[in-house]
Amino acid sequence: MQHGIITPDRDAEAALAAGADYLEPTVVGNLLVQREDGTWHADPALRRREPAPSFAVLCPADHRLSDPAFPLEQTHAYLRVAFAAIAEVAAPGAFVVLGSGAARRIPEGVSRDDARRQFARSVAIAREIAAVHDLEVILEPLHRGETDQINSLVEAVEFLDEFGMGEVRVVADLFHIMLEHESFDVVRELAGRVAHAHIADSGRIPPGQGDWPLAEFLRALRDGGYRGRVSIECTWADLAAEAGPALAALRAADPATVAATA
Repeated sequence: MQHGIITPDRDAEAALAAGADYLEPTVVGNLLVQREDGTWHADPALRRREPAPSFAVLCPADHRLSDPAFPLEQTHAYLRVAFAAIAEVAAPGAFVVLGSGAARRIPEGVSRDDARRQFARSVAIAREIAAVHDLEVILEPLHRGETDQINSLVEAVEFLDEFGMGEVRVVADLFHIMLEHESFDVVRELAGRVAHAHIADSGRIPPGQGDWPLAEFLRALRDGGYRGRVSIECTWADLAAEAGPALAALRAADPATVAATA
């Protein structure tokens, strides 16, 4: 089982030196940079590296994915640029996490139903453009402090099923699960819908520095049949110094690692 780190390119070397099996690059402000006119394009200084199996932070905050007044053609245009840039440095079939909480918030004056329908259109566009590049969009539930819709695994699955996108899979992120008080029994039950996992410790510090039940979360995922990667997504005080111990704590907590080395 592979364990990686979500990071922009500036910290890639340190993350790999610490023992990460892979990197999960961020898109906004890393793979893509913004011109003075507000448009986005691939960073011309982007270093070529080992193809990445997953990517995070897909959309900027001002790209209003749930706003019916925001033209879908702008969503098309941005995502065409984004997925083309991602494809340049992606492994075949790589996951692209659609979290982007600020971008999917319900705009003032828009009903929840209208916002959900618009967000569903945006997710469908992302799914279709990603597929052209042999990439897979996956939906991440985010806690209510970051966004006001799709805050749990249950809500993510219900949303996708409601809009006929049951083939789109989801992300299980311990940070959001803990803040939303979602049961690990739910994690176990829905593990078959999970494509990817993120992890952090209490307060989003590196694994091993806090008191969150890392092993219980990972056991629920693995018992439910999840066999995929786990990426650390946390706030680092000093990535170069903290990443090695964090990866060690993650691997020690993962029943899949324990079983493989037994």
